[in-house]
Amino acid sequence: MSRRYPLSRLASYGGLGLPLAALGLPLTVFLPPFYAQMPGLNTGIVGVLIFAARLFDVITDPVIGTLSDRTPARFGRRRPYIVLGTPILMLAAWFLFVPGAHAGALYLLIWSMAAYLGWTLIYLPYTTMGAELSTDYDERTRVTAWREGFFVLGTMVAIVLPAAVGKLAGGPAAGLAAIAVFLLLALPIAVGLFLWRAPEPDAAASNVAWAESARLLAANKPFRRLVVAYLLNGAANGLPAALFLFFVQSVLGASQATAGIFLAIYFLSAVAGLPVWFWIGRHWSKHRLWCASMAFVAAMFIFTITLSDNTYSIIVYTLICIFGGSCLGVDQAIAASIQADVVDEDTAAGGDGRAGLYFGLWGMATKLAFAVALGIAYPILWLAGFNAGGPSDATALWTLAALYGLLPVAIKIGVIVLIWDFPLDRDRHAVLQRSIGRIRR
Repeated sequence: MSRRYPLSRLASYGGLGLPLAALGLPLTVFLPPFYAQMPGLNTGIVGVLIFAARLFDVITDPVIGTLSDRTPARFGRRRPYIVLGTPILMLAAWFLFVPGAHAGALYLLIWSMAAYLGWTLIYLPYTTMGAELSTDYDERTRVTAWREGFFVLGTMVAIVLPAAVGKLAGGPAAGLAAIAVFLLLALPIAVGLFLWRAPEPDAAASNVAWAESARLLAANKPFRRLVVAYLLNGAANGLPAALFLFFVQSVLGASQATAGIFLAIYFLSAVAGLPVWFWIGRHWSKHRLWCASMAFVAAMFIFTITLSDNTYSIIVYTLICIFGGSCLGVDQAIAASIQADVVDEDTAAGGDGRAGLYFGLWGMATKLAFAVALGIAYPILWLAGFNAGGPSDATALWTLAALYGLLPVAIKIGVIVLIWDFPLDRDRHAVLQRSIGRIRR
């Protein structure tokens, strides 16, 4: 389990992240503003509908995680759920991204819920497997870094493809349809390669009693702290993601094509920044590296509240995308690697491979945070008089800037305070692995 995996296996594992990410960004960034401008809908209604769909999504995470933990391992504990989720996600993505002329509130709610269900059936077992591929403190980071690298590539597809198709075909609707077509082609291929080449470690189904499971969860102090940090960090990341297009178009006065350029710069910086951050923190414990990256991005992002509709602001925002984006990869990869280490606390205390439950609870916290962020931000914008399809007054624009730039920075600072003295460092992890080794002998 502490082996160092060859690049071909890591690529087969990480490659599944590419089509998932190509769908994830549009679901978060492009789709809500698109539906907010449709007849009969507005930012307030769309915010409430997405919030409701996300609440359903939140509930499914611990359920699917627990089910995968307790699934007999004849065909793998995680793989059957990935296979099940693939056609569900493909069907939902098509209807969600290619809506008819009469698509309304109920249509958005139903297909959003279906898309989130398909996504969770794939993504949760997929990331859980990443935690189980190795027990080594640093190899886990290598595995998650490959996955997050493919996620960044998929995000680039989600930026470039709809922008290019939308420009050629005349609008955002064509761009969203292109994403749906890409997913229909790429997801089955990525899943096939994953099932063929990505190893799933041998593990028996969990049989910990429910009462004992609850006791172990309650006793896991690193888990409790990390899940709160995930809840807060998810809100800090979700706010600017959900409000990005509104901010770029209404505050900076830029076009949707320029917004695509900003996103491309941001995610290319994430690719370039990942090895740099890993080199900086090569001798640090993971939580300190995570804190450093959050502090750096907060220092960059605070300048967004000073921007307006002028050339100077475009230049400053480009620099924010470069330097702030450089932290994205390490923020995602390091946090996921810490998740895997926290599961070891449970295993050493008497658990038996319940990574699915833990990843389900972390996913639940992250999605709940985003649902709350979106469900609050969109109605607040509507109450402030923000117009998604036209001009807005100074109060509405100030509200948008505060929700986009000021509030996420404040939340990030709170996460840093919470995680700075996190008890599960490199030395503690070595102690846990020795204890687990004695249990399994």
